[in-house]
Amino acid sequence: MQSVPEILKKIRKLELRTRRFVETAFAGQYHSVFKGRGMNFDEFRQYDFGDEVRSIDWNVTARMGEPYVRKYIEERELTVMLLIDVSESGGYGSTNASKRELAAEVACLLAFCAIRNNDKVGLILFTDRVELYIPPKKGRLHILRLIREIIYFEPVGKKTDLNKPLDFLNRVTARRAIVFVLSDFQAQNYERPLTICSRRHDLIAIPIEDRGEQTLPNIGLVMVEDPESGAIYEIDSSDGRVRSEFSKLAEQERIDRDALFRRKSIDSVSLRTDQDYFPVLRSFFMRRETRLRRQ
Repeated sequence: MQSVPEILKKIRKLELRTRRFVETAFAGQYHSVFKGRGMNFDEFRQYDFGDEVRSIDWNVTARMGEPYVRKYIEERELTVMLLIDVSESGGYGSTNASKRELAAEVACLLAFCAIRNNDKVGLILFTDRVELYIPPKKGRLHILRLIREIIYFEPVGKKTDLNKPLDFLNRVTARRAIVFVLSDFQAQNYERPLTICSRRHDLIAIPIEDRGEQTLPNIGLVMVEDPESGAIYEIDSSDGRVRSEFSKLAEQERIDRDALFRRKSIDSVSLRTDQDYFPVLRSFFMRRETRLRRQ
């Protein structure tokens, strides 16, 4: 059990690291890749040459005796929801960081981007159930609370079920939101709630991967435990056919997952524990920004 000073130190370190990214390369990108909910009326002003004729307010024009137009501004305030998988499989990491640790840092980066733009941020931690829900709010203290929960929350469940958090989100979030789902997506039969969520919200899937789950090293006879089910298997990793089949199954799961995202027109970006996430995430946002400009 870590002491309070140790916890605060870790949170502060994470805050400083992610804030540096936000204040440099990410400064304007977040704003440009997520659209507001619409246009709000701002004020009336006199008609100028070149203004759209359809923007003329004829009632005000009649009262003032000269043309007046309605001026609108984009409603920029957004609601950002972070859905983070805290199941047992997230504790796996064949490198320095576990999948959950990577998810935590990425979530912190997104949260600080949001508060920099005066947006609200909410959190759902899930396993095979909704473990924790924190409604969207603004402010640095709120974000620091979210970070603490993401890093140190102790879940009850062990398995991954994407149906329940997505269904829960669809019930508690009535207005359109930006939804980031950070998970290894090692779950079954979540297409329906994912589809509903993607229709209601701007959904971005962020699969968190580890190379140790994609390739099996040649280390002889080993005992392997499934962290979510607790089942233990004996595997002869020196057998080339076993290693090949292991890699094929992992690759097929990835292909099926990504095909589902494409079929439902869901933006996704895969991150790995053995790679620097920042260039990958930034490249994703740049591509998204370019695509939105063309629409």
